[in-house]
Amino acid sequence: MIYAALGDSITFGENASSFANAYPQLTVSTLNSSSDKATCYVMARPGWTSDDLLDSVIWRGASVIRHADVVSIWIGGVDLANAALISLRNQQPLAAKQIAANYRRNLGAIVSQIKKGCHARIICCTQYNPFPNSPLAVESVDKLNRITKELVQSLDVSIAPAHTWFEGKQANLIYGYRNGKIEDALSGSLPIHPNDKGHQVIAMGMAPYLIPRK
Repeated sequence: MIYAALGDSITFGENASSFANAYPQLTVSTLNSSSDKATCYVMARPGWTSDDLLDSVIWRGASVIRHADVVSIWIGGVDLANAALISLRNQQPLAAKQIAANYRRNLGAIVSQIKKGCHARIICCTQYNPFPNSPLAVESVDKLNRITKELVQSLDVSIAPAHTWFEGKQANLIYGYRNGKIEDALSGSLPIHPNDKGHQVIAMGMAPYLIPRK
């Protein structure tokens, strides 16, 4: 089985202790320890928004996606994070409607582009909230996840509820976690990525979605 993992810094493995400890590779290792043999290809970069991933899928994704049996998409966190930081720094309301419309359009286009290029099963991942103690983050992440769920139903693809895997456990699963507030991101490094334990939790959650259907 060929697994293509598409996304941003989380899928890339930012703040994992090594590439082998990022969730795509851990997921494949989990499958390979059973009777299923899998190979993983990662198309992800730190800082990628849904616009960036769409561009990559269109212009460079064919070779990665063409032969894939399963494709996972984990994107949107940077869209939200960038907008939230701009909102905080400028003391202006979050442009929620604009973010939502852009994310919906891009995710739909990413899925459509993948379907054009192959017959892979597609899994869309929801976003966990790295700032559970900020009402703005709770509201924004919930809205993004609602959009993902609604779109997934209309496009006939699967959804992996990654937000439930992290709920209430962020302090143990996120690298550099401090107070769980957006303001934490203004004082240096972004405490938003999974640590090694977080990547292990994602891999355990993701593996069942990759198992070939009988």
